[in-house]
Amino acid sequence: MPLKPVVKLGDYHSVRDKPESVKITKGDIKAVIEELRHQHATWEPVERPVAFGDLVTLAVESNIEDEPFINQKGVQYQVIRDSSSPAPGFAEQLVGMNSNQEKEFKLQLPSDYPRSELADKEASFKVKVSEIKQEKLPDVTDAFAMEVDPGLKTVKALQERISDDLKLRREERVKREFEERVIEAAVGLSELEFPSILVEGEIDHSFNRHLQLVQSGGQRLEQYLQSINKTEEELRGELRPSATKRVAQSLVLGKIAEEEKIEASGSEIDAEIEQMIKSATENKDELEKALSTPQARESIEQTLIIRKTVQQLVEIAQGSKGIKPIQKEEEK
Repeated sequence: MPLKPVVKLGDYHSVRDKPESVKITKGDIKAVIEELRHQHATWEPVERPVAFGDLVTLAVESNIEDEPFINQKGVQYQVIRDSSSPAPGFAEQLVGMNSNQEKEFKLQLPSDYPRSELADKEASFKVKVSEIKQEKLPDVTDAFAMEVDPGLKTVKALQERISDDLKLRREERVKREFEERVIEAAVGLSELEFPSILVEGEIDHSFNRHLQLVQSGGQRLEQYLQSINKTEEELRGELRPSATKRVAQSLVLGKIAEEEKIEASGSEIDAEIEQMIKSATENKDELEKALSTPQARESIEQTLIIRKTVQQLVEIAQGSKGIKPIQKEEEK
């Protein structure tokens, strides 16, 4: 019989930490602008040999052990250094070729090739380049800023938008990392005993969620496992450490919520449901009906309690909450 989990909290009120500061540099903004330039680039035909970065039009014939591998005509391929597609070394073989030139070569597929049945095998290729194009990046002007977003009239406005977006994303990342550190500190101070069935249940949940993603991509489980060269048991084994960690965190946060008497009111649950419906892009009526069930409200209540508990730990760690040492059992 699985026993009820035992959670003995440590002095989580002694945890002290602070989030990293967020600073956006000119280099950060410049890097994003360069990405935008590539996104809005045009391609122009050139009369010269293929170079890295070019976009080439190819005819490809290939086989592995006399079996067809990749056979396509008129395919466009960007020649990126160290690319592993369709095989490591393929891009390097194209560099220096001229338009209408043919070339034959062989490449060894790596042991971790996505299609495991082809791993470590040799592929024979015959390619013909029919067109070579080079990338033409737009100049960074006010017109470019308006092309990125019609609401941005100047380069300065674009830079300010990029800075604000970068700051928002980094602050969110720093916030998540800080919360994770604080939770881990509280877990590290605690003593836990819980049955393995909780971990197995969390593994099942993670595995099923993973399976849904695989199936949404049009693959069956057997095909996916074959592509990653793993058995179902090996995949479940890889999920175990993170599942164990989540169970421990959930138990500790639940116990802290109990100690701190953290609750979620009916009005808070209503507000959360309203926000979830408002954020939905479709089927709002169906979502509202689903979220109105007792089970859904209870789930949302637990989510809110955990969210408030994490916020409490954050405030304690930053020293914005008064120190409240854990009482000894005899004092209780």
